[in-house]
Amino acid sequence: MNQSGLKGDASYSPKIVRSKRLIQNILMLFFLFALFCLCFRLWPHPSLNEGLPLSTVYYDKNGQLMRLTLANDDRYRLWTKLDDISPLVVDGVMRYEDRFFYYHPGFNPYSLGRGFFVSYVFGQRLQGGSTLTMQLARMRWQLNTRTIKGKSLQILRAIQLELSYSKKDILEAYFNYAPYGRNIESIGAASLIYFNKKPIDLTLPEALTLAVLPQSPSYRIEPNTHEISPTLTQARNRLFHHWLEEHPQDRALAALFELPLVLRQPEKMPYIAPHFIEQLIQSNRYNTDKSQVITTTIDADLQRLVERQVDAFIERHQHIGLHNAAVLLVDTQDMGIRALVGSSDYYNARILGQNNGTNAKRSPGSTLKPFIYALGIDQGILHPLTILKDVSTSFGNYHPENFDLRFLGPISATNALNYSRNIPAVEISSQLKSPNLYQFLQASGVNNMASESHYGLSLVLGGGEITAQELAKLYGILANRGELRSLRFDQSTPIEKPIRLLSEEASFITLDMLAQHRRPGSTLAQKSMALPVYWKTGTSWGFRDAWSSGIFGNYVLIVWLGNFDNKGNSAFIGAEAAAPLFFNIIDNIIAEYPNLKEPSFEQPQNLKQEDVCLASGNLPSPWCQRRGKTWFIPGKSPIKIDTIYRPVAIDKITGEVVCPPYNKSDVNIEIFEYWPSDLAKVFELAGLSKKKPPSTAHCLNGESAITGLPPKIISPLSNTTYTFRRTEATTTSIVLNATTDNNSSVVYWFVNDAYIGSSTSKQTIEWKPTVSGQYQIRAVDDKGKADIRNVQVDIIGVIDKPNQ
Repeated sequence: MNQSGLKGDASYSPKIVRSKRLIQNILMLFFLFALFCLCFRLWPHPSLNEGLPLSTVYYDKNGQLMRLTLANDDRYRLWTKLDDISPLVVDGVMRYEDRFFYYHPGFNPYSLGRGFFVSYVFGQRLQGGSTLTMQLARMRWQLNTRTIKGKSLQILRAIQLELSYSKKDILEAYFNYAPYGRNIESIGAASLIYFNKKPIDLTLPEALTLAVLPQSPSYRIEPNTHEISPTLTQARNRLFHHWLEEHPQDRALAALFELPLVLRQPEKMPYIAPHFIEQLIQSNRYNTDKSQVITTTIDADLQRLVERQVDAFIERHQHIGLHNAAVLLVDTQDMGIRALVGSSDYYNARILGQNNGTNAKRSPGSTLKPFIYALGIDQGILHPLTILKDVSTSFGNYHPENFDLRFLGPISATNALNYSRNIPAVEISSQLKSPNLYQFLQASGVNNMASESHYGLSLVLGGGEITAQELAKLYGILANRGELRSLRFDQSTPIEKPIRLLSEEASFITLDMLAQHRRPGSTLAQKSMALPVYWKTGTSWGFRDAWSSGIFGNYVLIVWLGNFDNKGNSAFIGAEAAAPLFFNIIDNIIAEYPNLKEPSFEQPQNLKQEDVCLASGNLPSPWCQRRGKTWFIPGKSPIKIDTIYRPVAIDKITGEVVCPPYNKSDVNIEIFEYWPSDLAKVFELAGLSKKKPPSTAHCLNGESAITGLPPKIISPLSNTTYTFRRTEATTTSIVLNATTDNNSSVVYWFVNDAYIGSSTSKQTIEWKPTVSGQYQIRAVDDKGKADIRNVQVDIIGVIDKPNQ
């Protein structure tokens, strides 16, 4: 018995062992397969959008579509994340294409078998039976799936996708590879082009239309009306019928499916500000991290307004040869470009319309003159009512002339700027130290300039070249009170830290001077009612360029007229050609935006107004005939006592000049104008001869009628040293006080020839020195008599307090 039992056990043992071994092998095989799948999934794989050419969509600052560009393969394609696609589209596609998407391994045997029998056994229309994964494989690897070999490769590639990526990744990629008619691919591009919407905002009729469109995208749109065709409508409505099986609550939307649905075509897409977009594309060409969606700084409404004004202006003035213009509108608050018109007609090849005139180097004419005056104000060369000489002048070998070939003689700085007189501007430029105009332009970012010696003093009269965009940055410096800021094209571009190139005071004064430039044909009443406009015109040599540049509200506006082929035209005069278009644009913007206001800026603290004699721009004497107020910067602006109007004692009997002392009853005091000889000659040439004043050279100090004692400074004391701690320097001052003769009413105070203010007799003013050094303090009365004190100022560092 025992032996037979042992034999039985031995006979069954190999079978049991083989069974166990088989089960172990099967389990190991499953384990290895699972391990292989896990390792395959965890192995790094390239993103499904890697290497896929994508379009870029541009919006204005308010979210209005400006342009959708073609991808590098000439297709419209935008990558959209699955979470940004409406669930209506996702559910519709899965119901229409692949309802078992989340359950199969990349292919569906049932669908493939059905497609095989329908296509090859029953000989009906070919049915592929492809899943969404298989369709993605075909589109990604460009497979020919009309053959058995191609279909087999498609299945293998689908399995590869399933092993490599999640279902979410695959579904997202499908929506971004799928064709939607013509050269439109991806749900993002289709939704934007056809419905001007993002995929997340699609309605149910729109979503189901796009769900069925990829199956036959080439012939499902009516060519004339662009409505969806009956075939496409039927396919969409069948899908809606099946949709209601799971979403019966949407039955109320059935009426929407009876309405015609129009699909906008690519050629009807907006193409706003083409020059601006082209420049932005060029600047981002080598940017590997660029975004598909760019929100620009353009305001599409302002862009259209400016374009309408340019079109209307060119239409009205073609008869005098005005065919082209460029306009730039910049918001000074963030230096974002709100409107850019690069030419009058982008599609006009005759005028080279695709050239961007705002980015072309052109001669600026006189548009740089405001910066000459601003630099002169900053460097203490002038104030607004400084009298400049508009007379024939040579600067070495340079002999500038005025545009009208005439000279006006003595002229205030404000009028010289607004009348665009060349000689005074060159004279100021010749006195600039550091920075001069060339250095200022370099610091402000004007590119591709030749050497400074190449231009010389002609730079101020347009001898160099500048773009409208660079000019806008320069006028932005004035608008932003002396701070340079870069132009912004893209809202995502951070606002850079500004660089100060002019003082607040110089910027404020220069704007105030430009505000007095009356617009063509305006009256004083009209000017006072309008929003202030700070503007300047320019005309280049040879009448090749006409400019009008300026500031209004919170905008810088640059207008250029000319020809891209550089041909001259006598009509290209800034004040006559560019200025009318400049003000047409401003008037229409103000009419469209009536609440437009200037940004609020406080008046700079270190800025005062002072009475001056208008004939000389200097402090008035008692004999000044006409007075006015001017801005000046204490301690910087140049100013002295007027010497144009002088009293002369004339003997009543002989008519000769009498020197003091004299008996007042024997003389008449007459006021004469003593003009420099060059200005007197200009008056004579202009037919405005001045009465020649008598000579007083034989009198003491050349004074005939000025009597009395000079003022006497009683504070500060002469040769005194004042010591301040640095922490106290901004709050501690030196009191200035003087006594005057009975016939003097005003004392003007100067420190090292810099005017700091005025006082009456025995009244005081305060002076706050900021730098150590030797100072000369001078008190001058209104008769020109003076007293001087020398003082030493020492400003020392903080002294540590002793331990207590």
